[in-house]
Order: sequence, then structure tokens, then C-alpha cells
Amino acid sequence: MMRNHERAANVALLGLTLAPLFIKVNPNLNVILTACLTVYVGCYRSVKPTPPSETMSSEHAMRFPLVGSAMLLSLFLLFKFVSKDLVNAVLTCYFFVLGIVALSATLLPSIKRFLPKKWNEDLIVWHAPYLRSLSVDFTRSQIVASIPGTFFCAWYAAQKHWLANNILGISFCIQGIEMLSLGSFKTGAILLAGLFVYDIFWVFFTPVMVSVAKSFDAPIKLLFPTAVSARPFSMLGLGDIVIPGIFVALALRFDVSRGKHNSGYFGSAFLGYTAGLVLTIVVMNWFQAAQPALLYIVPGVVGFLAVHCIWNGEVKQLLEFDESKVASDESKDSTSLKDGSGENSKKAE
Repeated sequence: MMRNHERAANVALLGLTLAPLFIKVNPNLNVILTACLTVYVGCYRSVKPTPPSETMSSEHAMRFPLVGSAMLLSLFLLFKFVSKDLVNAVLTCYFFVLGIVALSATLLPSIKRFLPKKWNEDLIVWHAPYLRSLSVDFTRSQIVASIPGTFFCAWYAAQKHWLANNILGISFCIQGIEMLSLGSFKTGAILLAGLFVYDIFWVFFTPVMVSVAKSFDAPIKLLFPTAVSARPFSMLGLGDIVIPGIFVALALRFDVSRGKHNSGYFGSAFLGYTAGLVLTIVVMNWFQAAQPALLYIVPGVVGFLAVHCIWNGEVKQLLEFDESKVASDESKDSTSLKDGSGENSKKAE
């Protein structure tokens, strides 16, 4: 059930996204508020009744920057040697499908409240015509949610309007923060440290990151209208929201696991993210040059959280927290409860 502060954050995010259509909004303020609200919404949506069963391992976290670098360089070479229009046409088709899925999933919780309970719970299983082993499970509610998602993505594909780009981008961010789980703060620290170096290298030492960001005509970045004709939009990559966001979300779930929903380490991590993002904007405007946002955000998020847990004397508890173990323990407990109830029923017989 969505609480009042979550509902307020959703409304504020929607209003802020639409605001530049009607009034002049300072792009720097827009970047900060939009990113922070997106992280906030995604974090609270990541809190589920049961811990995630699948989490990122330390090995995956170590490989992530290397895989990201390979993909980034591949895109750079692709744009360099293949027609940009052709590449973007293929990417548009890909993001059309991906956008429907992400936007539908983002809208689903709001839509479900107005639909019959049966539509939300009864699964429909669709089997591929010639590949019976390939099947997809979905509910009627998901079909309903996909209708506005499909029309919206069609509008994006046809017009490539900045508003459509941003709504899809925000949906990707919310879904990423909601669905991805680091599992532990150790894994999160490894991932953030690797991407900290990744971001610095590709922005400061090569033209690759900036070139791909400008050439890539897809919702992998948020666009914020400016009043400057030479630079009509300020940009923020989705990775600068999702990557720190999943770490902040982990802090929130850690608080929830300890019975602290609205305070504790989530507040520190979220404040660190906000401070890092503000510093990014300040430095970017000071030097009038693109900045690797993770250079400032990662120390902010990790630093604020580290200071807080050291102050509380809870470093050990923080480092030992592992969602995969929590999920495993809960499944064992539920199994033992079932076994116990089964034995009791046999005795009663």
C-alpha cells in the first residue's frame, strides 16, 4: 500500500516532469529535483514483503565496469563506422518494446487499484506457436497497463519529444532501482568503486562517453530544457540515477529489516546522493564542461553512510547484512513451519 509521502513524491515527480511545458524551470534545479525524486520513488518501490531471492554477486559487481566499458566502446565504434540514422532506428525499435514493458510496470500499481481483484491475481499463460517450451505469464491488469504504455511509446518513436524521452527514462530508472538488488553493502561498495573509476576514465580521458551520449538518440539520458539556443538541453545519464539509487535502496531495506522505515541509514545515503549531485552541477557550471557525475555522487553516498554507521558503532551489522541470506533464512523458516504443521496434523489423525 502506497503511503502518503510516497504518493506525494510520485505526484511531485510527475508535476516536475511536465512543468517545463508550461513554465520556465531552472535546468540545474530540475536535474537535482528530478533525479532525487526518482531515486526516492524507486527506493520505496523496492521495499517488498519478502527479500529479493536473486541478488548481485561480488564477482558480477567486479565485472560490471568491464562489461560496461566494452559496450560503451562498441557503441562508439558503431556510431563512428555505421550510419547514425540506421543505428538509432534499430535502437528505437529496441527501446519501443523495452519502453512498453518499463512504463507498464511503472503504471501497474496505480492501475491495479481500480481493477477487479481477479484481474490482478489470475495468471494467463501464453505459449509460443512453434516453441511450446517458450511461455509468458501475465495478468489482465498487465494487459490494461500496457495499453497506455504502447500508445506512449508510439508517440516517442514518432516524435522523439524530450518529454516522452524523460518519462520513459524515469520509468527505466524506477524499474531499475525497484528490481535490481545489490544484496549486500560489500557488493554495493565494489560496484560503486568500479563505476567511479569507469566514469572518470571515459569522461575525462577519452571523448567516448560524451560522444555516445550525444549520438545515442534513445531514452538513456534525461533531457532538461534550457533557455540557451547553443545548448538547448542539459543532460543526466540514467546510470547516474540507477547505480547510486540501488545502493540507496539497499540502505532503505536495511532500515526496514531493522524496523526503521523513515529514518536511519536511508536518510544518510539519500542525503549523500543529493549532496553529490548538487556538487556535480556546481562543478559543471563552474568549469562549463561535462562532468562524471559518479565522481561526486559515489563519495557522497558511501561517505555519508560510512560516517553514520561509524558514529552509531554499527559497522559490523552494516557489512554483515546480506539480503540473499535473509531470503534463504525466511524460506527455511516457512518450510519448517509447513513441515511442523504437517506433522501436527498427522498426530491429530
